Amino acid sequence: MKAGVILKVAGKLLFARWKQTLIAAIGVTFSITMFIALLSFMVGLNELLDNMILNRIPHIRLYNEVMPSQHQPITLSKVHQRRYNFIRSVKSVASRQYIYNSIAIQNALQVDDRIKGIAPKISAQVFFHDGPIDITGVVEGIDIEKEQNLFHFREYIISGEPENLNTVGNSIILGKALADKLQVSTGDVVRVTTASGTHFVMKLVGIFQSGLQDIDKIQSYTSLATARKILNKPNDYITDLQLQIKNIDDAAILSKEFSERFGTKTDDIKTSNAQFETGSFIRSLISYSVGITLLIVAGFGIYNILNMLIYEKMDTIAILKAIGFSGTNIKSIFLIIGLSIGLFGGSLGLLFGFLFSSLIDLIPFHTASLPTITTYPVSYNPIFYVIAISFSLITTYLAGWAPSRKASKVDPVLIIRGK
Repeated sequence: MKAGVILKVAGKLLFARWKQTLIAAIGVTFSITMFIALLSFMVGLNELLDNMILNRIPHIRLYNEVMPSQHQPITLSKVHQRRYNFIRSVKSVASRQYIYNSIAIQNALQVDDRIKGIAPKISAQVFFHDGPIDITGVVEGIDIEKEQNLFHFREYIISGEPENLNTVGNSIILGKALADKLQVSTGDVVRVTTASGTHFVMKLVGIFQSGLQDIDKIQSYTSLATARKILNKPNDYITDLQLQIKNIDDAAILSKEFSERFGTKTDDIKTSNAQFETGSFIRSLISYSVGITLLIVAGFGIYNILNMLIYEKMDTIAILKAIGFSGTNIKSIFLIIGLSIGLFGGSLGLLFGFLFSSLIDLIPFHTASLPTITTYPVSYNPIFYVIAISFSLITTYLAGWAPSRKASKVDPVLIIRGK
């Protein structure tokens, strides 16, 4: 039978019960709309929550730390080598806390094709003075340009200009919670004392808010030059090298390689922040599960409607078979009906899903911990739309397959004789 005739018959049957057809299409449209809207919102939320942490954490961190002494003097003595020695209170070795030969290491990393960027950092424990009260804090010396390129530093600044760290001598940027404790604002003076007892008067040129209250209570930033001045260290003094790599999945492997190569301690983002990936995966899995469940429910609706249509159109099916339509032709007719419902309802679902996502994206969302976020987060990843329309067609095809198979096996003689 010609394809044009099959399509024409399928169209007639499709609109013969147009109200039922419309209900089935609305079910698919609703499922696709909610699938896209839900997934877009959940993935956008995941990205927001993860970026709060992961955008501020290097993929690989090179550093040194104070380690316990592996060998006590008594174990090095030849006289006591064959004896059992009981040592208490093993003291830490006087190891350096800075990265030795940091300039050469940076030069070696800059020519590595696997490295996206490097940001040096100097960390120092200090005390901030609030009258007679000393508040423990951390000052980090950073390169503003590199920190912005790799960690979006400017996005967290709510007052002042971060570039002033390079142009204003002895300047500092405080976390909002810390600035509130000290009751200072941009342009005020902040008094700082290092662990060695050196006093510094610094000008506040900015306030940042990371969204993590515990960090904002103690964290502050200054330039590399000022940090070295505070600590009275030479120009090559660096305590941390923060690396962003091109393929984050290689973080653990490269971390181990760099540790052995440069003789430093290393942390990688995959190992130290595995809980964030687990949380994101679970939230995404829940979103996909709910969306796919909606599509399957819509598929059952289409299955029931096509079943009812077959029972109501037994006479028509018998006549079609009597005038020369084969079982395969009948099967194709009902599959076309099911796919037509899926394609029409799915297309509308894509449109309404995008509009609904855009509407969510416009809803105001204000929170003190996230000053740069003004609306609810939404992701417009095209893969959501591809999955939605593909699953819509697959679901409606499967929903139409069983009824179409049943229709193809109708015996026209029995139907006509019964009439």
